[in-house]
Amino acid sequence: MSETLYDRLGGEAGIEAVVETFYDRVLADESLAQYFEDTDVEALREHQRQFLAAVTGGADSYDGQSMRAAHAHLDLTEDDFAAVAGHLDSALRAHDVDPSDREQVLTAVVDLETEILDR
Repeated sequence: MSETLYDRLGGEAGIEAVVETFYDRVLADESLAQYFEDTDVEALREHQRQFLAAVTGGADSYDGQSMRAAHAHLDLTEDDFAAVAGHLDSALRAHDVDPSDREQVLTAVVDLETEILDR
């Protein structure tokens, strides 16, 4: 049986570490901080963990809202989306994720841009 992207990312522990680093970076970004006021960040971390596990071949399934519903009230811009994607890439790099594996994760996210931006 071939190793999944989830396995290559370090399984549950690896995904958890990437998500922690990702949200640390996003929450420290002054251009994005406004979107997280009055938000349960721990719930967001859990949904992000589930999402990454699901799109990388882990056993978890994502049980959060659709991407459109989860982000509709935020009025996000392309620049916001790019900043968040950049923080995800930086988090993956910080955990020494192979470039081709980073590309797979980022492609899964970029494929959702239209839905996330509600366009």
